[in-house]
Amino acid sequence: MSSEYLFFAIATMVIANYLTRVFPFLFFIKHSPPKFVLFIENNFPPIIMTILIIYSLSSIDFKVAPYGAKEILAVMVTAILHFKFGNYLVSIFAGTIFYMLLVQVV
Repeated sequence: MSSEYLFFAIATMVIANYLTRVFPFLFFIKHSPPKFVLFIENNFPPIIMTILIIYSLSSIDFKVAPYGAKEILAVMVTAILHFKFGNYLVSIFAGTIFYMLLVQVV
């Protein structure tokens, strides 16, 4: 790949990322957000938690040892952290790190 191609690719990504971050603020200055945007805003952390749980449990093979023990243990640790701290970021990041450690190390 040429340097020009890489430059334009990076510039395009920067512009697209910037516009997607700025557009909602510019658009909703004069308009109130629709109900579905408010719904997503209020429920985004549980939605992410659900996606992470489905992703981590989607490849479990209960016929082969350890029979999904790593995934189930990671979900339990994530749930315990969430109920203890009540913070989505702590439970999402710590649970994901714990799962990755189990998969890579154990």
